Amino acid sequence: MENLIKRIAYLQGLAEGYEIDKESKEGKLLLGLIDVIYELVDEVKESQEDLEEYVDIIEEDLSSLEDYVYEDEYDDFDLYDDYDDFDFEDELFYDDLDDDCDGECDCCEEDSDEE
Repeated sequence: MENLIKRIAYLQGLAEGYEIDKESKEGKLLLGLIDVIYELVDEVKESQEDLEEYVDIIEEDLSSLEDYVYEDEYDDFDLYDDYDDFDFEDELFYDDLDDDCDGECDCCEEDSDEE
């Protein structure tokens, strides 16, 4: 952006240095175009600064929200680092299933055939 501002200032200096007649048709056109370009660059610069400020505010808000939402979530993973707390024994799992079985299922018939 600063490069554009410098280039516009250079064009303004050239226009003054060449002593462009402000009263001629061509002079009015060239000087008017340089002024319009300068104003456009100035507006774009202001808009960009406003946008950068707005993005910074959103980034801060998002960071605060992430801290609030994910604050406890990362702590929970540390609780399960020791897998010894979880005893998954197949016998206990299948014993629970056998209590509900009435003896007429396919698995029970296979067990009785093997004996």
